[in-house]
Amino acid sequence: MSSKPKFDLLLTGVGGQGNILASDIIGEVALTAGYDVKKTDTLGMAQRGGSVVSHVRITEKVYSPLIQEGAVDILLAFEKLEGIRWVNYLRPGGIAIINDHALPPLSVNLGAEKYPSDAEVMQLLKQRTGKIYLVPGTLKATELGNARTLNIFMLGSLSVFLPFTVPDWQTAIQKHLPEKLWKLNMTAFAAGRKEIENVHV
Repeated sequence: MSSKPKFDLLLTGVGGQGNILASDIIGEVALTAGYDVKKTDTLGMAQRGGSVVSHVRITEKVYSPLIQEGAVDILLAFEKLEGIRWVNYLRPGGIAIINDHALPPLSVNLGAEKYPSDAEVMQLLKQRTGKIYLVPGTLKATELGNARTLNIFMLGSLSVFLPFTVPDWQTAIQKHLPEKLWKLNMTAFAAGRKEIENVHV
């Protein structure tokens, strides 16, 4: 009996970016494909723009929802600073998909901290992995006419690296969104997927 591959995913961002909905959709599509899934979400003052982190574990049989530091296969960051805050959870050589967008936390806005430059962000990521995909998620979602499609755009980018079919992703997305939003979000998903396919070998 062949065992299913393992995928340990960490999604991170700030409140309002739709991280938890995204992790719910990942769980849905994995279950549909016959995998076991466990997930846990941590919200730090999420409604005020605080950090939101979701652990999603997918394999034949999952025994714990939490991923150990240094063991994440794919880091999906909806915001650059949150990406580097959690980069130590990524295993060496893992995949980092980072939304090229800055949402400085309150401490930065008040002058207590300095938001890192793009060069500093890349330097910190490269210390962990060479597989870095910086995607214009917020820009593309805004161009589609609704910045709230960011989370579905990011799922499209992630989907390239997971063994689930596009129709299964579409079904899971439709299950979690009202029908009036289906067309727009399918467009966002396709755009996110294309963004990675254009550079991923």
